[in-house]
Amino acid sequence: MDGTHAQLLERIWIDPARCAGKPCIRGHRIWVSLVLDLLASGATVAEILADYPGLEENDIRACLAYGSDMARERFVDIPLEAS
Repeated sequence: MDGTHAQLLERIWIDPARCAGKPCIRGHRIWVSLVLDLLASGATVAEILADYPGLEENDIRACLAYGSDMARERFVDIPLEAS
């Protein structure tokens, strides 16, 4: 894997004046949450790169790194499965 966790996170930016302050891939207006949603829906890295040709594989890894940091630092209320 290319790039350390910190280097990957440098690919993410938050600008309050762009995209309503949502975290995006640096140099693009592509939300981190969009990439994570695509991956969660079953899209492959190759499919995402084909749909967004300006992206690189490390941009997608950066989204995963950001998401993993957010999961450690924030609480997400996910309902428990009914018994």
